[in-house]
Parts: sequence; structure tokens; C-alpha cells
Amino acid sequence: MREEPLENPFNRLLKRALDLAIATPIAFFVLPPFIALVWLLHRVQSPGPLWHRQARAGLQNRTFQIFKFRTMNLHDEPLAQQAAPGDARVFPAGRWLRRLSIDELPQCLNVLRGEMSVVGPRPHLLEHNLQFAEQLANYHIRTLIKPGITGLAQVRGFRGEARTPEDIAARLQSDLIYLENWSLTLDLGILARTIWQMLRPPPSAV
Repeated sequence: MREEPLENPFNRLLKRALDLAIATPIAFFVLPPFIALVWLLHRVQSPGPLWHRQARAGLQNRTFQIFKFRTMNLHDEPLAQQAAPGDARVFPAGRWLRRLSIDELPQCLNVLRGEMSVVGPRPHLLEHNLQFAEQLANYHIRTLIKPGITGLAQVRGFRGEARTPEDIAARLQSDLIYLENWSLTLDLGILARTIWQMLRPPPSAV
């Protein structure tokens, strides 16, 4: 049994209000110019769909379609394979989109739809969820809250490819700390660190 602050309806209401306060202006004012920019980059380097939609595991392991800007060439390696440094599937401008986390901006639409939060455990591919759950008995505890665009694990440097069980365990530990210690102050601190890392991406960004 774990104490979860977001079991409190008032705390959930506060978190949802923060989500809407951040995701709404991004969706209406920040996302449109980036849509135009990414569309142009696609036309030059990798013609094809603007959006990359993928099934992810969300709250209580319910499946939803996540939105991202496409950063990989079409008809390439299996998308279930995690992106690694120097991944040949990623077109040149896509590397910068990923490094600066611009490819994640469309997830504000998932937040508005109520499928994600701005801050929370990152949603994984369904295949990876099954794989990680086999390695860690308490892995699914992280699904007690909505997944996030950013999270405590990410600002602590646990991002990119998870190569070992230790990598997965370190991310899970951060997710559980977040779940047990949630507060608006913690969310705001994670958001501030996320913005800083977008301006100065860590070496683990791919």
C-alpha cells in the first residue's frame, strides 16, 4: 500500500487546472508555428505525414494514441525499437527536433483530451510495458496516475534508450517518488527544469 496524494479529488482538480493552464496556450499559440516549421522540414528531408501516432499505455494501463511530430523516415526499422544515439531511422532535422524535445509538443493535445498530464511518468510502448513489467514486479504502480509529457525521471537524466534493467529500475524509482510526493510545487519545479533542459539538452537526449 502506498500513499498517493492524487487520490485526493481536490489535488486531482488542482493538477488538472495546471494541465489546462499550460496545455491550452501551447496548443493555440506555440504549436501552430511549429507545425508550419516541421511541415517544411519534412518536405525538404523526409516527405510524409506530419504526425506520428502510436499506441501507448496510459492511466491504469488503458491504451491511447500519443501525438508526436514525426522524426523518423517512413518504412524504416520497426518503431517498437527504442531510438538510440546516431539512430539511422531519424532524418537529420529530426535529430534536432528530438534533442530539443520539440517533437513532444503535440502531446499538449493529449493533455487537453484528458489522456495525459503535463507532468507524470512517461508513457511507454505497449511492448516495452510488458517487457519492463516482467523485469520489475512493482512496475505497474506507475500507472496509478496519468502519464506526462515530462517527469521527474526525465529531468533527473533518465531519458532516451533504456538499455539495462538498472536503467528501467532507476526510472521507476523516480516515478514512484513522484507518485508518493506529488505537489503543485513539485510539478512547477519539474517544468522549470524541463525548460532549462530544452535550452541546454543533456547528453542523453537523442
